[in-house]
Order: sequence, then structure tokens, then C-alpha cells
Amino acid sequence: MKKLKVLLVFLLLIITVLTGCSKGDSPVSSSGSKGKSENVVNIGFSGPLSGAAALYGKRTLNGVEMAVNEINDAGGFEVDGKKYTLNLVSLDDKYLPNETGSNAKRLIQEYDTPIIFTPHSGGVLALQVFNEQEEFIIGAYTSEPAVTESGNSLTVRIPPNYEGYIEPFTTYAMEHFGKKIAALPTSSQYGKDWTEAVLPHWEKQGGKVVYNSSIDFAKETDFFTIVTNALKKDPDVLFIGGASEPTAKVAKQARELGFKGGFIIMDQAKLDQMKPIAGSYETLEGSIGVLPLMDSEEEAVPAFVEKYQKNYKEDPSSEVGLNYIAMYAFVEAMKSAGSVDDAKAIRKHMQDGLSNIGPDQKIYDIPSIDENGGFASTIVVGAVEKGKVVPVR
Repeated sequence: MKKLKVLLVFLLLIITVLTGCSKGDSPVSSSGSKGKSENVVNIGFSGPLSGAAALYGKRTLNGVEMAVNEINDAGGFEVDGKKYTLNLVSLDDKYLPNETGSNAKRLIQEYDTPIIFTPHSGGVLALQVFNEQEEFIIGAYTSEPAVTESGNSLTVRIPPNYEGYIEPFTTYAMEHFGKKIAALPTSSQYGKDWTEAVLPHWEKQGGKVVYNSSIDFAKETDFFTIVTNALKKDPDVLFIGGASEPTAKVAKQARELGFKGGFIIMDQAKLDQMKPIAGSYETLEGSIGVLPLMDSEEEAVPAFVEKYQKNYKEDPSSEVGLNYIAMYAFVEAMKSAGSVDDAKAIRKHMQDGLSNIGPDQKIYDIPSIDENGGFASTIVVGAVEKGKVVPVR
């Protein structure tokens, strides 16, 4: 059934991409000059830089941009005896897959980009309609496993597959709170896929699903009724998720209604970004989710955090860090491949790219890339205990 849904979405995107491509009216924001230049490699980015998801899109772009600036400031990089610098070209797609497709066409035709980053699964599926034919790599910032399980040979999934979170999330929540769970995830396809993965696992471990309903965060802003209905079933744990801000509001409303249990939080929402909306980590006590980069124990993290705060005047999120390290991995793969524009050769050398990342850039432990093109990261999750986030291995 899941494969059938993905196929239907894929066919729909073919239609929307082709329709979108004919408009050619996407707004443009470029960090560099138009067109190709000798010894300059254009790197494409298409993501939400306006609208409700703009902050998320900007943070993913910041990670790529920071790596590009560092590499250029160091004098560029050498491939097959020639020195190159990078030029990052970013376009706003408003979180719309058809706009992602239009942007990619522009990036290929006007900038000849061998790699295009995009931070949402809809955009990735839109690009997979034609990226193999046009021979460019998709830097896919989405934990949706379907984007690499589809067999696309030029897709590199950057964050961990969300299925890797299910076992540690379930174990922690059951051990600390109990076996009755109520599900209130986002109504997006991503949320539905997550739910269809986590709830069967919960039941397989002896748990019971006492409530299951989704929330359309694009339309609903007051969650009182649905949270009340879920709490009437007396759950020990709430499974929630979607964008960080509305997810935090759901958690806060549950606490206001007297919920004392724990939260399992989908990886799209980030604990550090939920904290200011929820008011404090005390509201999120007992949550299990993605470990914030700021709380990571990797040796390279403190220096990275200091550099990012100096450049962008905010704390770095996991979106920043993972896209930063991915940009370095692509450059190292180009060096190993001996080419800056042969997408197939670059993709073939992505393992070399990960292996050759310098110690100062290793803010995440990503030892390998799997056979489908997903970064096989070491997953460390974070739990909120006594008002602060602690790593859970």
C-alpha cells in the first residue's frame, strides 16, 4: 500500500513539475553571478525561503553556505590538478514541489549545477522525475526512506532514515511512562508514513494504541478539542510531530490540560526549536526526540557552534549541521572522482567523500553511505530530563 501511495504521488508530481516548468516565473535569489565560469562549480539549492517554512529553509541553506564560504576562504579545492571555488545559487520554492522542479530546470540550464540541495520530500520526488536524465545529484534533506528506496541512482539522502528512531523512541517511552499511546501527528503524507511505522512497532512491543487522529497544521491553530479527546483515553505517552512550532503548541496544550506523561516527537520537530514556543524544557519533560546539535558530544561541535553563532547570530540546528557536513562530503567526493561535473562519478565516490572529511568538520558521525544512497549516521537521540536535554544512546 505504501509503495502504491508513493507511486501515485510520483505520478502526480510528474504532472505538476511539467506544468510548473512551463511557467518560468519563480523568484530568484542567487549568491553568485549568473552562468558558468571557468574553475567555478555552481551548487544549486531549492527550498522554502519565504512563507511559513522560511526559517527552516534558511537554516538548511545556511549549513551549505557556511561550508561553501569556508572552502572558498581556504583557497578552494583541487581536482585533477586544477583549482576550483564554489558558487552557491539559491532559489525559493515556497515548499511547493512544482516550484522545486521549475527551479531545478533553471539551475541546470543557466548554471549547469552538478548538485542541487532540496530540504523536503515533495521537492525530492519532483526532482527524481528527471534528475537521472539531466545527470545531477539531489542533496536530499529528508528522512523519508522512500526517496532512496525508489532506486534513483543520483539521490543522496542526508539525514538519518526516520525508521532508525522508532526502536529507541519506543523503548525509552515505554520504560519511563507506560504502554498506552495516543497519536496526534501532522496529517501530511510524511506524518502518515511515520505513524504507520511507529504504531505497529509499539503494539509489537506489547503496547496499546488508545487514540489515533492527525492534525492539519496548515488549517488548525487551536488543538484544544483533539488533545482533550486524546487525553480522555488516559494515555501514558503522546506521539506528536510536524513542524517545530505547532508541535510545541500541542505539547503545551496537553500540559495545560493536565497530561503528566511523556512525548515521542517525530524527527521533523526539534526539541531546541520547540523550547521557546513551549516556554521551557520543563513543559517538554519526558520528551524523546532528535538530539539537538548544541547538546551533541562530538569533539568538533563546540568550535562549529562558535563559528556559526559568530556568522549567523543564532544557535545552529541539526538542519544546519547536516547540510554543512554534506557539502564537505560532496567536495571530497569530487576530489576522489577527479571531476566536478560528472554526477555519476561523484555519486560513485561518496563513500570516499565521507571518509575524507576533516576532523574539524566531523560534527556528526557518518561512517558510510548505504547501497541506496542514504547517509548511514550513528543515531543518538535526546531526552528531556530534569529540565535539560541528555543524550540517549
